Amino acid sequence: MKLIGSLTSPYVCKVRIVLAEKKLDYQLVTEDVWSPATTITASNPLGKVPCLIMEGGESVFDSRVIVEYLDTLSPVGKLMTGGGRERAEIKTWEALADGIMDAAILARLEATWSGRTDSQRSQAWIDRQMGKIDHSLLALSQGLGDKPYCAGIHMSLADIAVGCALGYLDFRFPQIPWRNHANLHKLFDKLMQRQSFIDCMPRA
Repeated sequence: MKLIGSLTSPYVCKVRIVLAEKKLDYQLVTEDVWSPATTITASNPLGKVPCLIMEGGESVFDSRVIVEYLDTLSPVGKLMTGGGRERAEIKTWEALADGIMDAAILARLEATWSGRTDSQRSQAWIDRQMGKIDHSLLALSQGLGDKPYCAGIHMSLADIAVGCALGYLDFRFPQIPWRNHANLHKLFDKLMQRQSFIDCMPRA
């Protein structure tokens, strides 16, 4: 398999961690989707990463779709156990974590994208996205409580998604004091002891 992605994308980070935890072999091909020379639309018409190219040449895109597919490829490190309500709980955690990443990326683009002048930027839009992040961090902390992991006693896709969201905030928004949520701090420190997280977290 081939994974097309960026080393700074939190969604690509999520997929790479899942690949590592599942012990699946793949080739990483880095791609800058903002470059005029990008060829990403040949694989993903949405022009986004990550994009997984399977052995037969078929493309799978959107990180949520990719990680769910990858979890079926190997019994090693099952990341989505159970079904019905248990599965929905894990996917809801993932959706909330992805929502933090969505808001963070939108805020960053509004503040830094070279396609806009300073007068065209909207602080109100940035503030709206930052508000989403604050509310979501509180929801993560309340949902985690004193549990060792987001969805029970074992690490799951929920924890990987949350770890990627927190890591991205560290990377792009170090001023956000999410470590004031002591339980999120504890969870993140535990995740960062895993080699998959050490290898895949975005860094400056």
